[in-house]
Amino acid sequence: MLALGTLLVAVVLWLASGGASRKPVDLYLAVETESVAGLNINAPVKFNGVDVGQVQQITLDPADPQRVLLVFAIARGTPIKTNTEAVLKTQGLTGIAYVELAGGTRDAPPLLATVAGQLPQIRTRPSLSTRLENVLTTVLGKLDSTSGQIDALLSPENRRALSSTLVDVAALSHTLAARRTTIDAGISNAARTLDNSARASAALTPAIERVGRGADAVATMGAALAQAGASAGRRVDAVGADLQQFSAEALPQAQAALTELQGLTATLRRLSDQAERNPAGLLFGRSAVPLGPGETMPGSVPP
Repeated sequence: MLALGTLLVAVVLWLASGGASRKPVDLYLAVETESVAGLNINAPVKFNGVDVGQVQQITLDPADPQRVLLVFAIARGTPIKTNTEAVLKTQGLTGIAYVELAGGTRDAPPLLATVAGQLPQIRTRPSLSTRLENVLTTVLGKLDSTSGQIDALLSPENRRALSSTLVDVAALSHTLAARRTTIDAGISNAARTLDNSARASAALTPAIERVGRGADAVATMGAALAQAGASAGRRVDAVGADLQQFSAEALPQAQAALTELQGLTATLRRLSDQAERNPAGLLFGRSAVPLGPGETMPGSVPP
């Protein structure tokens, strides 16, 4: 009877623990760097909201106490991929923590152990509370910095300078209010000046167009002058060639004629001189020159 009672109690406990429906599981490791407060052994592990296992072990890493080692017992056949991630979540307002698995694309390879004898390690990412805490910490730090800057900005010296600036602004406002009529008149004059400038610009437009046409005409004239200059240059080159040929051919002849003319001029000068000395010589020719003492005629016998 005792043995039968003990067996009956064992069967009841086994059935209560789900032994009849227990499925084979695979063990996976996850490393958390944040607090796992509220997470207990046998806490559910869910994949996209579906229960796929339980937390089997929670321990501190002996090499680094900032790391918490979690061992999950996950039903065999669950598609745990290399890009699957684990994150801590809480259920409602009770604060009961569980592990949520997410991610894992269809084409990603299944997660396997990289070292023999070790468990496959699932990647983790910060929980919502941790992210909020980090954001709040950053915001509080910026608020402290901003508060310090505001305190520095509102120092007594800056407050006095700001008060003086406000007084100057008030005085300027009163001055502008007192001279509002003059300012209005100046604005009206400026508006009329702008209108006159617009009309003057409109009147100058035809003149500018005429100046443009004149500039085009001057450009055309310049092109014509350049063409005429080029033609004149070619003609000057041709005249220079003709002059060079004339110098080579006519100058020697002219020089010979000048030499003959010089000889004729000398002969005429001698003839003129002779005519002045003996005008009769032009009619009777030159007379014989009388013999001098002791001279005889050619061919005569001396006495």
